[in-house]
Amino acid sequence: MAGIADVAARAGVSKATASRALTGSGYVSDATRQRVREAADALGYVPSTSAVSLATGRTQNVGVVMPYVNRWFFAEVLEGIQQALLEEGMDLTLYDAKPGTPGRERIFGDFLARKRFDGLIAVGLEPQNHELEQLLQIGRPIVSVVGGGADASLIAIDDDYAARRATEHLLGLGHTAIAFLGGGTGPHWAHVDRQRLSGYESAMAEAGIVDRIRHVRSEVSLPGGYESAVDLLGDPRRRPTAIVAVCDEVAVGAIIAARRLGIHVPGDLSVVGIDDHEYAEMFSLTTLQQVPREQGRAAVEMLLAHIADPERPVANVQMHARLIVRSTTSAVDAQSSAVLDADLIRDSAPD
Repeated sequence: MAGIADVAARAGVSKATASRALTGSGYVSDATRQRVREAADALGYVPSTSAVSLATGRTQNVGVVMPYVNRWFFAEVLEGIQQALLEEGMDLTLYDAKPGTPGRERIFGDFLARKRFDGLIAVGLEPQNHELEQLLQIGRPIVSVVGGGADASLIAIDDDYAARRATEHLLGLGHTAIAFLGGGTGPHWAHVDRQRLSGYESAMAEAGIVDRIRHVRSEVSLPGGYESAVDLLGDPRRRPTAIVAVCDEVAVGAIIAARRLGIHVPGDLSVVGIDDHEYAEMFSLTTLQQVPREQGRAAVEMLLAHIADPERPVANVQMHARLIVRSTTSAVDAQSSAVLDADLIRDSAPD
């Protein structure tokens, strides 16, 4: 395997010059840099991470911490991060920090403090847990994907807007008996879910039907959506004509529940999700599309900018989800509506 001395000899320069040309750690003329890179390519030379670190003072490694690696959104974000880092020739260290586990405590209290990375991408941290503040004390650039706080740059979709747009789509089809399904479980339910509920509530209030706001709580999963939807849809006297689901998995659960109860979607019930999950096309689900891979790539680009310029101000990038209309929504038929009176559909008020 070729070494730096072989590259230097082929390019006709000293080892120090060859090293500077390949690491960017000092001045080298453009012509010399190009000659050294051509020599390295011809010899198949790959600079070692330790050599680059010694020359630049950087690890060429980015840390990524997220609560789940096996859920669709997080896996997609990770794919986008990894692809962008590969293109930059950088390494990735993944920290799987499942909530409520001793492993998460060790990651935040020990592993991250070792600073074996040039910067950190934190995915899905909850603001109320104050973990971002803990990470900021490490002294490395940080970018958050979803969640975050005022002291770190953020890449996210506008969750309030997404739910508002989903609700407005149903309102435009003539629905007024619209329930919001999902979230609200556990002592500290997710910031994202709260934002989506807020968007739904705002759209309902602006439509003048605040008395029809209805939040049905469920676990944010397909089984959770199914279980809560069975209860929601099982009583024809209180059945809504439309559902805004906190995410696509909850929406799919609701569709399965409706089908098992003999409720036609969208003839009797319209359903809108948020995410454009990999299942959305299979169920022909109308949804608000976010693209997690793009969020992952954008997070890498922003983090590298912060690494290059530590004085760069923090930024808050809010992406707008796009409405994708498929086959789970249609205009309401008021004559066949199962809702008898607005007072009947008032459920437990959201927090």
